[in-house]
Amino acid sequence: MDTLLSPLLFVVSWIMIGWHALFATVLGISDGLSWTLSIVGLVVVIRILLIPLFVRQIKASRAMAVLQPQVRELQKKYGNDRERMSQEMMKLYKDAGTNPFASCLPILLQAPFFFSLFRVLDGIAIGAPRGAFAGQEALFESARQATLFGVPLSSSFRNPIPPGLPADITATVNVVGVQVVAGVLVAIMVATTFLTQRQLMRKNMPAAALEGPFAQQQKILLYVLPLTFLFSGYWFPIGVVLYWCISNIWTMGQQFYVIRRMPAPGTPAEEAYKRRLAAKAARRGGPPPPPTPEPGGTGPTTTAAPPPPPPPPRPPGRQQPKRTTRAQRKGSRKS
Repeated sequence: MDTLLSPLLFVVSWIMIGWHALFATVLGISDGLSWTLSIVGLVVVIRILLIPLFVRQIKASRAMAVLQPQVRELQKKYGNDRERMSQEMMKLYKDAGTNPFASCLPILLQAPFFFSLFRVLDGIAIGAPRGAFAGQEALFESARQATLFGVPLSSSFRNPIPPGLPADITATVNVVGVQVVAGVLVAIMVATTFLTQRQLMRKNMPAAALEGPFAQQQKILLYVLPLTFLFSGYWFPIGVVLYWCISNIWTMGQQFYVIRRMPAPGTPAEEAYKRRLAAKAARRGGPPPPPTPEPGGTGPTTTAAPPPPPPPPRPPGRQQPKRTTRAQRKGSRKS
């Protein structure tokens, strides 16, 4: 497995070493805190690289939510013909320019980095340098001794004192302290996973999308996915749990920004967005904001306002007297 992941093991460990050099050498931060911050820096680098996929995921999720009424109609119409129903649903997705698998891309592409970090930290715990740590004995020993609140980053709730740690480190490890730190981080990981999914369902899904099979799948994910992390967090090293916590917090903030600025049509988030625009226009004393266009449409959802009345006619200017000749003026005096 490490052979297949060898490039990613090198990338992950190289990013961690680079951030550690910045924090420890340039900023003078202690090794324990600098290695902890290097994991945070790893999250930042990976999530920035995944921003285009995140935007695609949000668009796919919005499109899937909007299409749910049409999906239910197809299920009613072709419920007994699964092959025809699949064909019609694929056609519907194609016409809408979406894909039900696009919403899974960020998680799927982040998984190899996540597993690579797991292997790097596991190697640190057992004294087996992997990736860029191979041949970097001083850096490797520094990473092995790195702690968060006095707890080694390679420790886990299940294994507070990993085998292979130096004796001077194991002698100072508090098993209860390791389990408390690991338990708190696992609780944060589970809570942020739940709140991120709940934020998406409550604010950025129309009412029609909260019914039917799609809604049931979302509700299952809402409760099952956090439980999955609860059990897996029991085995993960503290450094890996920290990575996932920071990644979840990033996702929650990124999702909050997108929902607030680009809400899906017909959702509570869109209603709140319109209220904010109206309040902003009222404070400035200007006209109310234009109506929101329909998804995929080219015009507003309501009729256009009538044209303004024409301006009043301008008053006539002063009439200049006509020019006359001398003969005409003499004739007029005689008469």
